[in-house]
Amino acid sequence: MAKHTVTLIPGDGIGPELTTAMTRVVEATGVDIEWEVAEAGADVMEKYGTPLPEHVLDSIRKNKVAIKGPITTPVGTGFRSVNVSIRKELDLYACLRPAFSIPGNGARYDDIDLVIVRENTEDLYAGIEFKQGSEGARKLIEFAAAEGAGIIRPDSGISLKPISIERSRRIVKYAFDYAIANGRKKVTAVHKANILKYSDGLFLKVAREVAAEYKDSGIQFEDYIVDATCMQLVLHPEWWDVLVLPNLYGDILSDLAAGLIGGLGIAPGANIGADCAVFEPTHGSAPKYAGKDMANPTAEILSAVLMLNHLGERDAADRVLAAVRGVIGEGDKVTYDIKRSVTGSTDGCVGTQAYADALIERL
Repeated sequence: MAKHTVTLIPGDGIGPELTTAMTRVVEATGVDIEWEVAEAGADVMEKYGTPLPEHVLDSIRKNKVAIKGPITTPVGTGFRSVNVSIRKELDLYACLRPAFSIPGNGARYDDIDLVIVRENTEDLYAGIEFKQGSEGARKLIEFAAAEGAGIIRPDSGISLKPISIERSRRIVKYAFDYAIANGRKKVTAVHKANILKYSDGLFLKVAREVAAEYKDSGIQFEDYIVDATCMQLVLHPEWWDVLVLPNLYGDILSDLAAGLIGGLGIAPGANIGADCAVFEPTHGSAPKYAGKDMANPTAEILSAVLMLNHLGERDAADRVLAAVRGVIGEGDKVTYDIKRSVTGSTDGCVGTQAYADALIERL
């Protein structure tokens, strides 16, 4: 059996409790993993003067795979987001957000199985912004007027939305390759090209060109306007398979999809690049619950399922997923949030580590 070295970033708030539960479950599968712990987030500011020390990035670059708990970005550090900084530094261009039903968790639907593939490096999240009243904003306002592009009020803050051919092509190809590798049937490109003709219009043009290259793959292709997609996701979640989107839409729709399956507490995530991959739950650090052994570790554990598949440990991944389905479906040993969603009460719920114990018993 191959041995894997994985960078483990415990995170802030409930993060250490969640990652403890996750590592216990993963180790119980018998997969040989050495955890290389690297601290990041608000709790390391005093020691390192930054929430993202360079040695954390070095560890991920060396090991190629990392899994992390939720991280808090401290206010006033100069970081817009530690998570965004990790993605940019390592060029983790594909954000993978599977959303699938786990019967017994109290969700509105029980037949959802879709995947959000979000471009992770450009669009409005590229961070190219100009503060209201700044010299840069003034110049852009004058430039737009001189070029006949439109009138921007002089008291405006401005954010740019770059969409490139290369990065659009890269993410759409990733979506098709993912669909082929995972037995999927359809890729849907989501956009607002009817209005944003030069940015989303370019994304759609590239998506159609890439789809033509995969015409013999057996993967269907369609495109949908983003607002219509939001409506139809709620009305007909069974329609969707793999959705590929620019950054902002992907962020919004991945949370919408999480709501369809029961919330962020069971929504895993991965950020994939050409060289490295970082796996993480999609929720925040919930500091008010830290240290109380209450938090639901399912999203962290399902992120580990994605990691195990990435490492080629598919049998272990399948066993962990089956354990999660079994424990939640049985309903006796679940955390307070799931118990409340199902029964309206938290009576009979278990803590974070007891839930992990229940999973381990099924492995």
